[in-house]
Amino acid sequence: MTTALPSHTTPAVRALLAGPLLDELSHGLDGPYHVLLPERFDANAAAFRNVFAEADVDGRVYYAKKANKAAVYAERAAVAGLGVDVASHGELREALAAGVRGEDLVATGPAKADGLLRVAVLQGALIAVDALDELDRLIALADELGRPARVLLRRLPPEQPHSRFGLSDGELKTALRRCVDGPVGMEGFSFHLSGYDVRQRTDLAAELVTLCTRARALGLRADRISVGGGFAVDYVAAEDWRRFEESQRPEHFHAEKSFEGFYPYHSPVAGADALRTILTATPTGQVTTLAELLRAAGVALLVEPGRALLDQAGFTVFRVQGVKERDGYAILTVDGSSLSLSEQWFDSEFLPDPVLVPATARPVADAGPYPACVGAATCLESDMLTWRKIPFPVRPAVGDLLVYLNTAGYQMDSNESPFHDLPLPPKVVVELSGSRFRWRLDRHPR
Repeated sequence: MTTALPSHTTPAVRALLAGPLLDELSHGLDGPYHVLLPERFDANAAAFRNVFAEADVDGRVYYAKKANKAAVYAERAAVAGLGVDVASHGELREALAAGVRGEDLVATGPAKADGLLRVAVLQGALIAVDALDELDRLIALADELGRPARVLLRRLPPEQPHSRFGLSDGELKTALRRCVDGPVGMEGFSFHLSGYDVRQRTDLAAELVTLCTRARALGLRADRISVGGGFAVDYVAAEDWRRFEESQRPEHFHAEKSFEGFYPYHSPVAGADALRTILTATPTGQVTTLAELLRAAGVALLVEPGRALLDQAGFTVFRVQGVKERDGYAILTVDGSSLSLSEQWFDSEFLPDPVLVPATARPVADAGPYPACVGAATCLESDMLTWRKIPFPVRPAVGDLLVYLNTAGYQMDSNESPFHDLPLPPKVVVELSGSRFRWRLDRHPR
C-alpha cells in the first residue's frame, strides 16, 4: 500500500475541519468550492518583509497574481502596500480595481500586448522587457503618450540558455543603447529562472548587480533588480516525503498510472526562509554576501512570489457522491472536476493526502487504512483528482467531504473549465471574527 502523505496545516485549518462550517457551505453552495484564508496571506507577506528588514536590504515584495485569480489577495496586497506582478491586461485591471496603485505594479510575461503596455505606461507601472521588439514597441508607445516608460531589462539566464525568456548578452547591449536614447526610465534588470535552486538565484542576482553598475556608467538609473518568484512551498514532512519517494510503485496508482515527475512537495528551504538563504549566501566568485553587495551598490531587490505568499492560505472542498469497490481499493467520485485542482495541467499529480471529513460517525469495523483513488463527475477516464490510492483512516462513504489542503497557490484555477456544464467552484473568503469564523463570497467576477 502507498505511504501516507499528510499535509502540513495550521490551527485555523484544523478548527475548520473539526467544525460545522464546511458541511454547511457544501450544502448551501450545492457543489465543490474553494476556501480562501487571507490572514495567512498577510502573515506570509510579513515574513518576506521581515527578512528584508533583518538583512538591512531595500526590498520590495510583489504578489504574483497569476497564482490565484481571487480578488481578496490583491485587496490585501493593496492594504499592506505590497506590489502586484501582473502578466495580462485583465490582471492589471483587476489589481487596479482592488486598490493597488499603478506605480506598485510590475508587468511581466513574454511579448506583452500593446493594450497592456499602454495601460502600464499610463499608470506608471514597472515593465519587465523580454525582447528587443517589445522594447521598440514600448519606446514608440511612450513617444506617442508623451510620458516615459519604467522598465527592467530581463536577462537570459546563462544556466538556462534555451529558455524562451530574456535577452542575451548581445541583445542586452543593444537594449541599453536604446534605453539611453529613448523615452525610457531604465530602472534595472530581472530574470526568469525555472526551478527552486537558491544558489542559482544568488549567483544570477549578483550578476544583475554588476549589470546595474555598468548601466549607470551609461547614465541610466539602474538601481533595482528582480529575482522573480521560485520560492518553494513545503507541503509535507521530510520523513513522509522520503518514504514516498523510496517506496512508490506503479501499483500504488489507479490503472498503474505513471508520471514524469512531481513538484518537490517537501522543501527544506521554503518561502521567506529561501529569501533569507539567498540574501545571506556569498555568490560564486564574491567575498561578501548578496545582502552586502546590494547595500554597497545601492541596489534594491524585488521579489515576485505567488505560491509562497499563498502557502496555507486556502483549500478546496468536494463532496463524495459515489464509492465503487475495485480490486482491493475504492474509486471515489466527487461532485466536481479535476480541472479545479490544476496540477494535472503539468501532467502530474497533487500529492498531499486529501482529508476525509465523515458525514456520520463510522463503526469500528470501518477503521482503515482504506485505500482509495479519487475521480471526477465527468465522462473522461483521465479526469482524476487523485490517481494515488490514498490510505484513508476510515472507509469513505457517500456524503463525506474530501478536503484538499493548501491549494491556493496555482491549484484552484490555473486550468478551470465548466466541462459538462459543471459550475466552477466558487471562492469563499473565511476569516476569524472573535471566537468564530465568518464567510463571504470573493468579489472576483467570473
